[in-house]
Amino acid sequence: MCIEIRREITPLKESDCFLIIDRKQNAFNYPVHFHPEFEINFIINGTGSKRIVGDHISEVGEMELVMVGPNLYHGWENGNMNLDSKYRQITIQFSRDLFTNSYLCKKDVKPIKELLNNSCRGISFSTETINKVHHKIIKLTKLEGFEAFLLFQSFLYDIANSANQSFLTNLSFNHENDFYNSERIEKAYKYIVSNFHKKLRLEETAESISMSAITFSRLIKQRTGKSFVDFVNEIRLGYATRHLIESNKTVSEIGYICGFNNLSNFNRIFKKRQGCTPTEFRKDFESVKATA
Repeated sequence: MCIEIRREITPLKESDCFLIIDRKQNAFNYPVHFHPEFEINFIINGTGSKRIVGDHISEVGEMELVMVGPNLYHGWENGNMNLDSKYRQITIQFSRDLFTNSYLCKKDVKPIKELLNNSCRGISFSTETINKVHHKIIKLTKLEGFEAFLLFQSFLYDIANSANQSFLTNLSFNHENDFYNSERIEKAYKYIVSNFHKKLRLEETAESISMSAITFSRLIKQRTGKSFVDFVNEIRLGYATRHLIESNKTVSEIGYICGFNNLSNFNRIFKKRQGCTPTEFRKDFESVKATA
């Protein structure tokens, strides 16, 4: 099934530094969508609801804090949530041009630059982080003007420096990603993206960026925490999940065009990373309705 997920027009005005929306409702009533703004969502009492960010689907706990970058699919559904009690969702949206490149290049705000780059994959923050920063989010709903903007920057800095951040999407799912702020990793990524449908060897990829295989393998591990094979497979899975969501191609066709040598291998690697088979993943998205 080909699923249409349309662009949302946000109420953020050109003159706004950021927009904050505070909702208290019994049920989520907006489906998966995307927009060019950054978005941060803090949810209280959403236990059992379903969160969808890019190609990641997960059940929500009592509290959660998630950030998504520009044009990354995201949305929440009721799932197994108790509809007799209200949940609270505080949403913060801000545009890409709020912070200039010259500002983000300053040493003191480097963590915020990395946060914005990483948000293109979707970021889930730990319970420990939520407990440390949730009072600032709530306070933001009561402030206006420059005082609110100062607190907003302080909040961004706090979550940028927080531990145990989790990336939600596969590599390459969102093509706007700025990978790892490393020129050589970026070159390797571009080489793999151009050749992921073929059999890729470590030696050939290393040669494409003028490095030895041993040095390149060590660099990949240091910068990504993954082996070369896992790095390549996650890039392939990013493209595979997009095809499963956006096209009518069969699972076998998708596995083949994304560089997996057979259906069994595709199913095994996909289930290990996503927690379900490609067919099950596609069925999970069939209930997603597009915004008008």
